[in-house]
Amino acid sequence: MPSQLTTSQHAHVLVSALPYIQKYTGKVVVVKYGGNAMINPELKKAVMTDIVLLALIGVRIVLVHGGGPEITDTLKALGKESKFINGLRYTDAETAEVVQMVLAGKINKDLVSLISQCGGKALGFCGLDAGMIKCKKLEGSVDLGYVGDIVSVDPTPLANAIYNRYIPVVATVGTDENGQVYNINADTAAAEIAAALGAENLIELTDIRGLMRDVNDPDSLIHEVKLSEVQALVDGGIISGGMIPKVKSCVSALENGVKKAVMIDGRIQHSILIEMFSDEGIGTLFTR
Repeated sequence: MPSQLTTSQHAHVLVSALPYIQKYTGKVVVVKYGGNAMINPELKKAVMTDIVLLALIGVRIVLVHGGGPEITDTLKALGKESKFINGLRYTDAETAEVVQMVLAGKINKDLVSLISQCGGKALGFCGLDAGMIKCKKLEGSVDLGYVGDIVSVDPTPLANAIYNRYIPVVATVGTDENGQVYNINADTAAAEIAAALGAENLIELTDIRGLMRDVNDPDSLIHEVKLSEVQALVDGGIISGGMIPKVKSCVSALENGVKKAVMIDGRIQHSILIEMFSDEGIGTLFTR
C-alpha cells in the first residue's frame, strides 16, 4: 500500500493541474508528432498515453504525424537514396508513392491502433480523404519534385471526428485538382490544420530541447522567440536546415490565429503534459 506522502503527492499533482485542465478543456490542441519520439517504443507509448489522457479530460486533440525515418528506411530497402534540400525531402514520382504508402498506410494505422491499446478512440485520416488538404506544387529556387504547397484545408472531417469524441490522426499527403498526390512537410501541415480548426495551441515535438543558439551547447536553449525576431535568427544561422520548416510552421500558425505555438523535446517522456500543465513549460515558445 503506498505511503500517505505518496498519496498526498499524487493529490497535489492533480490539484495543481486543475487550472490548466480548465484552460484547455473544450479547446483544440494540434500536436505534430515525428522524429525520435516515433522510433523509440517507450517514447511512442508515452506520447500516445499523453494524447489519450488529454482527450479523456476534454481536450480536443488532433495528432498530425510525419514519418521521415521510416520513409528513409523504406526507400533504402528499395535501393533509393533520400535527398533533402533546406530540410524538405526531394520527392520524385517513385518517392511520392512510397510516402503515401508509408504515411497513410502503415504509420497512420499503427498510431490509430496504439491509441486504441492505450484506451483511446482514434480515426485515421490523410489529406486525400474528402479532399481535406488541397495542394499545388511547391515552387522555389530549387525543384523539390512532388512536394506540395498547401492551398486549402477543409477541417470538416476532423471537426466531425472531434465532435464524436474521436482523436483524429492525420498523415500529411495531399492532392491537387487533377488528383496528383504530393508529399507535404508535416510541420507545415500541422500549422495549416491548427489554423483551420482555430486551435488554442500547436505543439511541435522535436529531437532537441527546442530552438538552440548552439546545438552542441545544452544550455543555449532559447526559451521564447517573438515573431519579429525570427528573420534575424535565420540570417544569423541559428535557424537552419530542418529547423526552418518547424519554425516557419510556428510563425504561420500564430499569424493565422492560433493562440500559442511551442517547440518541445519529444525525447522527454510525457513532455506534452509537462508543457501544457505548468507555467514554466519546456522548449521554445513562439509569441506574437
